[in-house]
Formats: sequence, C-alpha cells, structure tokens
Amino acid sequence: MATSISYKYNDIISKSALIQSGSPAVYQLKPKKEKIGTIRRMTLGEKNLNKTNRTILLVGETGAGKSTLINTLVNYTMGVKWEDNVWFQIVEEKKRRQSESQTSDVIVYQIFGFEDKTLPYSLTIIDTPGYGDTRGIEHDEKVRGRLFDLFHSEDGVHEINAVGLVLSDRLRYIFDSVMSLFGKDVEKNIVALITHSDGLPPENVLQALEDANIKCAKDEDNEPVYFLFNNCQSTQRKKKTQFALKYAWDLTANHICQFTDFLKETEPQNLKETVEVLKRRIRLTACIQNLKERVEYIEVKQKEIQQTEEALKKYEQEMKNNENFTKEVEETYKERKEIEGGWWFKWSKSFYEGAVCCTVCEENCHYPGCTMTTSPEKCWIMKGGRCTSCKCPASDHVKEEWIYVNKTRRVRKTKKQMKEKYEKNKTGRESCLSILVNLKKKTEELQKDKDQWLEESFQHVVKLEHTDSLSTLVHLDFLIEKIKEKGDTEKVQKLKEMKRRVDKDKGVLAALSYGFSKLTVGKELMK
Repeated sequence: MATSISYKYNDIISKSALIQSGSPAVYQLKPKKEKIGTIRRMTLGEKNLNKTNRTILLVGETGAGKSTLINTLVNYTMGVKWEDNVWFQIVEEKKRRQSESQTSDVIVYQIFGFEDKTLPYSLTIIDTPGYGDTRGIEHDEKVRGRLFDLFHSEDGVHEINAVGLVLSDRLRYIFDSVMSLFGKDVEKNIVALITHSDGLPPENVLQALEDANIKCAKDEDNEPVYFLFNNCQSTQRKKKTQFALKYAWDLTANHICQFTDFLKETEPQNLKETVEVLKRRIRLTACIQNLKERVEYIEVKQKEIQQTEEALKKYEQEMKNNENFTKEVEETYKERKEIEGGWWFKWSKSFYEGAVCCTVCEENCHYPGCTMTTSPEKCWIMKGGRCTSCKCPASDHVKEEWIYVNKTRRVRKTKKQMKEKYEKNKTGRESCLSILVNLKKKTEELQKDKDQWLEESFQHVVKLEHTDSLSTLVHLDFLIEKIKEKGDTEKVQKLKEMKRRVDKDKGVLAALSYGFSKLTVGKELMK
C-alpha cells in the first residue's frame, strides 16, 4: 500500500534514520544522550519550564513489551495518527552484544516540545531492565541501586506519577521488587499495563492480580485499574490485515488517552521521603548482613578454642614434661578476597562499585556498596561520622574491590604459643590464671558478643518487617536457628510468625526460591 507520509513530520524525519520503508514508514529518532550518574538519559526536544511534566516508571520482565510500549507512548505524545502513515522509535532495537547483556541500565526518556498537541504536559518515561530474567537476583539488586541513584541525584527524578506494571508470568516477584523501592503509599500510583492485547477483557490478568494479592490503583467499581495496548503499530499494512491493524491502533490510542488522563488526575509520589526510607533500609540491611557474618566468625572462633581445650586436656601430662611440646590446631583468621567492581565511567571517576570495609575490626560493612561515591565517608551506612554497621569512625573505612572472608588453617603451636595467644591483653592477675581458665573466659566473652549481635539482628529485622524487603526475609531462617539455640522462645515465635506470613504468599516464596537459585555472589565469595 503506497500511502504518502504526513508532511507535518518532515522536520523530525530529517533528523531521524529510516529503519523500514513502506506503510507505515518506520524511523529511528535521535534523542540527545547523556548520563545522570549510573543512568542513561535520552531527551527529545527542549524543556519548557512553563510546562508541567508527568513521570512513568515502567517495570516488567524481559520480553513483556516495555520497549514497544515506550515507543507507543512517544508517538502518542508527538500526536502521530493512523493516517499519518509513519511510526517513530526512540528505543534502540540493536542487538546487545554478550558483554552488554549483563548490564543493568536504567534509561530515562524525556519527551519535550509536543505539549498541547495531544497532552497538556511533557512526558518522562523510566525504563528498567527486565526483572526476573536469567541474570538473576544480583541483576535485580543492581537495577534497584540504579533507581536509587536516580531518585537521590540532584539532576534526577524526584516525583513519580505512575508505576506501570507491564504484566508477565513473574507478576508477584516484579511487584515485590517495585514495593521494595517505594512502600505502600505508592499503591494508588500502580496500574497494570497489558501489552499484546486483543481488546477483550483481561480476565486472566485480573485473576492473576487477585491471586497474587497485588495492591494497586482501583476504579470506581473497586477493580484494578488497567490499560490495554497492542504492540503492532509498526507492522506493515497489507490489504488483508488493514482492518485488524486499524482496530488495534484505535484500541491502543483509546487506552493511552485513558492512561494519560490517569496521569493528569493522580497525585504524584514524592520521592524525597522514599529516598530517606531507602537510606534507612540500606543501613539496617547492611547491619543484618554484617552481624550475620560476625556471628558466623564467632562460631568458628569458638570451635577453634574448643579444639585447643581438647588438645590441652588430652596431652596435659606430656606438656608438663616437655615445654617444647607442639600440637597441630585449627587457627581462624581473616583474608582479603578480590571482588568484581571498579569504575562505571572511567572518564568521570564518579561512580564506583566496590565494598565498604572497616580496616580496624576487619568487617564488611556494606557490600555491594553505594555506587554514587568512591569515598566510604559518603556511603549511606555512615551516619554522624560513624558506621552504622560496625560503629567505628567513618575514617577507619575504605571502599575497594575486595572484602574480608573468614578462613581457617592447620598450624603447629607450642604450649607457650597457645598460652600467649589467649593471655594477650590480660591484666597481671588474669595472666597468672591457667590457660584452660583463660580459654573458658574467652569463650564466655565470645558468647556474650554473639548474644548481643543476635539481639541487634533481631531488632533490625523487626524494624524492616513491613518494608516488603526480600533481602531481609532471606535472613529469617538463620536468625530462627541461632536464637532457638539461645533458648529465647518469645523471639523465635515472633520470627516464625513473620516467616509464616511470608509462606502464605506463594508469589514471595517463588521469588525467594528464584533468588536463592541465582544468588551465587555472596556464598561463593565467602568460601
């Protein structure tokens, strides 16, 4: 079908690249490209400070149709009609190389200069990489980190008008990822965006929303707010398909109109408070992970002391008769292990991924660390000049491409060496005590520290109970086991109740199962 292109797009076409001739002709737009920290930003047109803006965050699994939906929203904003016989793409559809497929890019699309053509406002669309794909939970955590960078950056995004949940079969997992970024206040901004729609009522999607207990915006009938889109706007028009394609076009245009009305009427979610909530969550989650590592280290130290005690008792007579008596024992120590990290943008040296560690107490205080700074003093776990994880001054910390790992080794030690090790920093009276008494006192000190850190972990988990944070829930089994060993039935009951609430939600369980199957970084690095 040879139909002419509307002349009103001549200026835009002259600045675009032809991808496909025909009906419609498809052009690749060439927006201005820049960086906001770890975020890519694509800007079409010039911002008018006298015009308002609406911001949409799109979240969904890879292949759910986000890219086509973004192109559709951009064309609608530009005022493209069926009869214009043209289609524009802002999303670059080039094939990613293998190295690129591991990125966690968040892309911000800004559409200016078309206000009052179709919409009374300009449009900002935040596109997130697919949640829940083969790259695993580490990838999803990086996406959340990128969004956090965007929200707290001075030149970033500070309001969200709508969170578009582009639906797929990992519905609950994606929803929990969104909620871990915001909180329950954003529910009125969450809507279902259903791609590849045939125009019929999406009964299966509505049932999935209900089954997964998704909290989202509701209409006057108390039904989830949803909008339908068909992803075939750029499909070549033939005589046999013209009617169907026109129907699909009109369906999408109608629902985009409804969606943009929703954007106009709904109060935005202010992200200033969200950023503060995320800061607190980052601190608490980092503390829990750090305390967990401390408890595990104490247990290794206690095992070392137990082996030393057994050796001393077993070979007591030989030791009395031979001052040079030696025995092979297991010794605990910490070692630095390299991790993946480094500069994200070598030319700016502003966005560095690594671990924040305390060189005094040899603790991993925040891993992975904040990407927006190379300075440990500016990491979110620092407050009032001190680390909220290990409590040491911020100046005692470094941010590098390594972490501390617990190690054990078999070494031969004399009676004198074993005695000296456990008499270190003792007072004169204490140093006169037998080595077995000193070992017993050391074990008691370690147990006291362990109990204290378990109590801190418990309190942090309770504070995070209502944040929908999957990263917190994965610590429940560990805490239940350790506090049960301590004999605190009241706290064990509280943690089990939290776990039961999680277990009732099959969607969260699936997400956790998915996460454990993919989460190899932490466990492998600690080996």
